[in-house]
Amino acid sequence: MNGIPITHILFVSTALFFIGMYGLFTRRNLISLLMSVELILNSVNINFVAFNKYLYPGKMDGVFFTIFIITVAAAEAAVGIAIVINLYRSHQSIDVEDAATMKY
Repeated sequence: MNGIPITHILFVSTALFFIGMYGLFTRRNLISLLMSVELILNSVNINFVAFNKYLYPGKMDGVFFTIFIITVAAAEAAVGIAIVINLYRSHQSIDVEDAATMKY
């Protein structure tokens, strides 16, 4: 097969996954947390497309899963941003720890 070897693709996907996990565990800003979740979902999308191309080149199952994940990620981003806006309006902060300690 011509093109990029699967090891390079998996290396990029793994790097994206761990960057997302690092952001998820170290950031306190809700928008940064949402971006970290998006990075993790995109690394999964890369894996689906790569394994679909190299293991089952005639099928489109990995691409369909990727389209489904992109749809779910778009809905998650829309709902997450709405929650962040409402949280900022009520508490004047989007810091996760500030939101957890405030009374409603």
